[in-house]
Amino acid sequence: MTSNHSDCHYCLQSLRGRKYALREENAYCVRCYDSLFANPCEECKQPIECDSKDLAYKGRHWHERCFKCTKCSRSLVEKPFAAKDELLLCTECYSNEYSSKCFHCQKTIMPGSRKMEFKGSSWHESCFVCQYCQQPLGTKPLITKDNENYCVPCFEKQFAHHCHSCKKVITLCKTSPGNSLGNQQKRDVH
Repeated sequence: MTSNHSDCHYCLQSLRGRKYALREENAYCVRCYDSLFANPCEECKQPIECDSKDLAYKGRHWHERCFKCTKCSRSLVEKPFAAKDELLLCTECYSNEYSSKCFHCQKTIMPGSRKMEFKGSSWHESCFVCQYCQQPLGTKPLITKDNENYCVPCFEKQFAHHCHSCKKVITLCKTSPGNSLGNQQKRDVH
């Protein structure tokens, strides 16, 4: 701003033809304004002068060049970011550090995307599929064998025993306590 005010409110030097800044209707030369009112940068600790962009977040201030992801040092200017324990992180670093990892592909499950949880593990919805037919399991009944998940029809097709005469799946059930086979043995029934 070029001066219409005659003198700096602090040092009393003439402001004619010089840049100045206003604060509470008082004019200050740039040097006085910066020394009195400039915010210190969180990163470099230098004052953020009135001719620089002052980027602020939760009462903290940064130069535009200092406003970076703590982990990868990429600029956060005009980009989404997250804060964790007072540290600023780009969304990619935040997700890699704090989001769930898919049990199947080991990649980050990005915040906002759908995930499935099964037996204490998280899965991308697209990774939570039947090992045989590759169809999404979603909330369908499933059977796990050797840490692999199968939809019931595929499990029965691949692993179940079938009756030779009627071709139906034979299920296992425990025998009754009075049976001569004993409690620990099982028999094939429909």
